[in-house]
Amino acid sequence: MIDEVTLDVADLVAVVTLNRPQKLNAVTPEMSVALVEAITWCDESPDVRAVVVTGAGERAFCAGSDITELDRYATPWDFRNRTDYCDAIRAARTPTIAAVNGYALGGGLETALSCDIRIASETASFGAPEITLGWIGGGGMTPLLAQAIGPSNTALMTMTGDRIDASRALSWHLVSEVVAPGDLVARAREIATTIASRAPIAAETAKVNLRAAYSMPVEQAIAYERDLQTICFATDDAAEGRAAFAARRPPVFRRR
Repeated sequence: MIDEVTLDVADLVAVVTLNRPQKLNAVTPEMSVALVEAITWCDESPDVRAVVVTGAGERAFCAGSDITELDRYATPWDFRNRTDYCDAIRAARTPTIAAVNGYALGGGLETALSCDIRIASETASFGAPEITLGWIGGGGMTPLLAQAIGPSNTALMTMTGDRIDASRALSWHLVSEVVAPGDLVARAREIATTIASRAPIAAETAKVNLRAAYSMPVEQAIAYERDLQTICFATDDAAEGRAAFAARRPPVFRRR
């Protein structure tokens, strides 16, 4: 890890923080590597069942890649094959929650989109400004936005580069909740703690199932869901859930 990316774990919840507030938490190549390492560590740790991703300070969640660092890539092909933190977040088995404080621009918006759940501060704003610099997003911007807010709203954001505020993001279903700035991380932790209290294999399977629902035809997705349900039903945690229900006690899930 590096100072610009921090990782804190408590009560089965990890908080990964982009910690470069003086630069609006813009991501350098070194930060990208550190983010991948942090997410990978969370996936492999028995002490983590949910992850919150946020930014340090009040001004920004993440303003995307540090533009001044992009010329460090020797060729366009090197840029194409760079370490992409958004890929790592989407590939994570562990459920992820974006707590968006302030600007979520470019790669910062893609970071939020790569998380399973997004909540925002009242001061948050979202944008895809790459077109103002001569390119487009490359970390899942268009497909993930289109899934979240539809093609017309996606076109408006990606073709103008204009920002939307938290209220519009909520009405467009880009985020699930908007909360006061001082409540943001606490609310994200609350959601993460709830997820962490559930059967972890089932939570990870629910994440896989959601991705399948977007990529498969409906009948195939339903059959796939039934197969996933059967796998979950065969776990020790599912047996514990049934036993706890019968005994009217809280279940103790052990991820097995």
